Amino acid sequence: MLIVNNGLRETKEKILPELYPTDRDSLERDSDLEFFIASGPGGQHRNKVETGVRLTHRPSGISVTATERRSQHANREIAYERMAARLEEMQHTSPPRKPTRPTAASRKRRLEAKRRAALLKRQRTITTDNYAD
Repeated sequence: MLIVNNGLRETKEKILPELYPTDRDSLERDSDLEFFIASGPGGQHRNKVETGVRLTHRPSGISVTATERRSQHANREIAYERMAARLEEMQHTSPPRKPTRPTAASRKRRLEAKRRAALLKRQRTITTDNYAD
């Protein structure tokens, strides 16, 4: 929360993250697509073809990769889905929390639990009366 002084009065302005569109056309326009040879199990079929996909969103700098499938087309679809999910997650703003006071009953329960814990701890202490020679 940023407080801006307007001369006579102060107003509270919330700083919002920059919003990026997450539809497929916008992602294709704003992203760099790179193909590479994926590592991992799969043998000759996996090692000789560039099926791994790396997608880099230029405006935000976010990069995602997809190497699960042996198909470059399937990996490309997965990468675009991951990019959209990452951008939506980054742009998510949670609603402001309203402070509330604890109820009288909850305050009473908490204090009673603290008393019980203190009593148990007091019973654990070793006193000299326990060691009667």
